[in-house]
Amino acid sequence: MSDLPVIRLRPKSKPQAIRHGFPWVFADETVLDRRTKSIEPGGFAILEDAERKPLALVTVNTNSKIVARVMDADPEARVNAAWLERRIARALAMRQRFYDQPFYRLVHAEADGLPGLVIDRFGDAAVMQPNAAWADAMADRIADALVEIAGVSTVVLNGQGRARGLEGLPERMEVIRGTAPTAPIPVAMNGATYLADLMGGQKTGLFFDQRPNHAFAQSLVDKGEVLDMFSHVGGFGLAMLAAGAERATCVDASAPALELAVGGARAMGAEDRLETLRGDAFAMLEQLAADNRRFDVVICDPPAFAPAKPALEAGLRAYERVARLAAQLVKPGGYLGLCSCSHAADMTSFRNVSARGIGRGGRRGQLLHSGQAGPDHPTLPQLAETGYLKSLFFRLD
Repeated sequence: MSDLPVIRLRPKSKPQAIRHGFPWVFADETVLDRRTKSIEPGGFAILEDAERKPLALVTVNTNSKIVARVMDADPEARVNAAWLERRIARALAMRQRFYDQPFYRLVHAEADGLPGLVIDRFGDAAVMQPNAAWADAMADRIADALVEIAGVSTVVLNGQGRARGLEGLPERMEVIRGTAPTAPIPVAMNGATYLADLMGGQKTGLFFDQRPNHAFAQSLVDKGEVLDMFSHVGGFGLAMLAAGAERATCVDASAPALELAVGGARAMGAEDRLETLRGDAFAMLEQLAADNRRFDVVICDPPAFAPAKPALEAGLRAYERVARLAAQLVKPGGYLGLCSCSHAADMTSFRNVSARGIGRGGRRGQLLHSGQAGPDHPTLPQLAETGYLKSLFFRLD
């Protein structure tokens, strides 16, 4: 018999979802009695159906709307050092199949069987985001497993962001293994060089998820001028410079991010072909139109306008506005790339508002390509949230 506590589904809940791979259990699906509520956030329990049949080993946090997350389909499994090492080794082996350099997302949360845990790798350094209570409590053990399995020497814990707040976790930022990087780390992708600030940048310091979409954008470049809106550290702009663009304009609200974009262009020997503009993206889109600026390729990769369902309607309006304003900046026969990293906006909704925005911008377009994140960001089919990234590329008349 297990010595772990039990958390039980209500009679009207559907255990089939768990049996078929859905990894979350919500508060209204469980019997939240005194014993369940006494489980420490991040503790482990056996999930049972209403008939008291064991379903899985779960981690519990009654402070969250997601009360339980499936850790292992085997109720007898135990999350210890060996278990963590096996999960990380499995994730690492898959990345090494696709990437010949150690720069990638090493762990993509539920899709890699480590719910709420994100780890990005930057050579000998790894940045982990423990966005679930169990991962925050076991951060040191996870770091040990990273050192043992991936061979990294530095592990940074970036405990910031909206997801931690939903779990009731405080913000924290610290180096838990090795020493903090003293300078941004150069990362080569698609022939471009990016600078990742692991200690002060957004998220983990760099967005690996757009790598395949950067590559597609490169295929659209035939010299000419390109515009990268919401550019962060120059993701699309630097990629298109590497593909031969005569000039790239990167626009972002963050001065430090734009400084990193300049640093990346300098490392590529392309600083003289990069223009940076700092300001609110919507205002800058309107200003560029007023200045009669036109570009061969325009890419818009905004932050999540609809991070959750309550924000969906407003978020879709914002995506439509981006499409409308950006379409006016594309030369006839040029290309427009639109991206969304919103969990709540599915591809169909995003495609519809993008097409409507292009039409309201007075343009007509052909949809050439729909993209998503690369294989280092695998999708768990049962959990739509793991496939958050969407990109659309249009040719405009």
